[in-house]
Amino acid sequence: MDKRVEKNMEYTLKIDGMGYQGEGIGKINGFTVFVSGALQGEKVTMKVVKVNKNFAFGKLLHIIESSPERVNPPCPIYRRCGGCQLQHMSYRAQLDFKKNRVKDCLERIGKFQVIESGEGSRSADSKFRNISSEKNLEGSSGNILNSRTISTEGTLKLYDTIGMKNPYRYRNKVQLPVGRFNSRLKIGFYASRSHDIIDMDSCLIQDESADETVKFIREWIEKYSIPVYDEKTGRGIIRHIMLRKAFTTGEIMVVIVTSGAELPARDEFIKILTGNIPHIVSIIQNINGSKTNVVLGQKSVTLWGKDSISDYIDNFKFNISPLSFFQVNPIQTRILYHKALEYAGLTGNEIVFDAYCGTGTISLFLSQKAKKVYGVEIIEAAVKNARINAAENNIHNVEFITGKSEEVIPRLIEQGTRADAVVVDPPRKGCAAALLHSIADMSPRTIVYVSCDPATLARDLAVLRDLGYAAEKVQPVDMFPQTSHTECIVELCQNR
Repeated sequence: MDKRVEKNMEYTLKIDGMGYQGEGIGKINGFTVFVSGALQGEKVTMKVVKVNKNFAFGKLLHIIESSPERVNPPCPIYRRCGGCQLQHMSYRAQLDFKKNRVKDCLERIGKFQVIESGEGSRSADSKFRNISSEKNLEGSSGNILNSRTISTEGTLKLYDTIGMKNPYRYRNKVQLPVGRFNSRLKIGFYASRSHDIIDMDSCLIQDESADETVKFIREWIEKYSIPVYDEKTGRGIIRHIMLRKAFTTGEIMVVIVTSGAELPARDEFIKILTGNIPHIVSIIQNINGSKTNVVLGQKSVTLWGKDSISDYIDNFKFNISPLSFFQVNPIQTRILYHKALEYAGLTGNEIVFDAYCGTGTISLFLSQKAKKVYGVEIIEAAVKNARINAAENNIHNVEFITGKSEEVIPRLIEQGTRADAVVVDPPRKGCAAALLHSIADMSPRTIVYVSCDPATLARDLAVLRDLGYAAEKVQPVDMFPQTSHTECIVELCQNR
């Protein structure tokens, strides 16, 4: 069989596109190759490390011609760590990259005609591919890679990505696996596409207090010979370290995740942290005895201090427990939530549904200008937190309901409760089709869609278009600088 690309062979190629994870894309004899670390416009040499039926993956060896958008990554372990994907790209280019990704999904998956708004966009020349997500959305990945045909059935306005003044040190939460390799203690992020822990002293996208805290936990583990967890054998005690910091109050929570109830040198652990970490108010042991990739177990024990920390977004106070969902970038979260309030267009007389409401953060923002907000969330613990947050902020026009949005909202409609505006903030897989149909049947004036995945967003917007709703504005917000993740918010109105 004649192979156009062979594994372990070295090739020179021109990078003429970018993948959704920040990989450069080139072709060898018409065969598509993804090369991590390469940028569009560059000429590189690379080694093929994996060959699939329709595409291959290559390891970057040498840059022959460099892109003007290439920068020197400030993190010394960036090439090995899987936490960031875009540090080798200028921040201006990162923002364009994320806007382009949204544009490509809207055009190719949603079949929209995109009108760009804002200066400095270079999206017209960029090509993006996401094999895993698009395979589920459009069928064969081979057809996707070789097709640029776009039949447009709607127009919408896409704005430039809203970036950060300082795109580093923005995370208020970090989860780090703990392990050993050849007797050496390792605490850090996993390498890309593996469970190999890349040991680190500092992470440039998390708050500095996390670096300092990890240093003292590392010393405690070594000094008292605390057994760390081995994924293969299931033996050992310390599995993960989770740290949360409230940016407005400065309060710090440390969570040590263990495989069982035992925690050797517990008093020493508390003494080391409280004696060295300013503003620490909560030390918690989370117990996760399952053989799973899920970081946290369901049982948490407060070893010292409070059960939660408090943070604010504008004037709203939120209590954050170990299992609570709270956006990891508080600066950009404020921008996102104000945009949701703007797009909802509330005057004070509206009924609003907030689907997939989590701990009720968006619901509380909407309550400022709504007559009544109904928040729906499947996770009971999140609903409990949402109710506590509402009471803490003295908000009485919000009701939180536990259940699947696609089941609860139709039931509310059948009982005679109908919304003037609906906000959806679904997980990466997007909205359930049944929910989209129920929302459209109710005929709200406005739908606001908050998305963490442009591919499923484009699919759902196309469904809503067919149900009578036009997506008018799409605003990307850079919630995760230095990474390939893209968040955006969309305003939809009834077709007039």
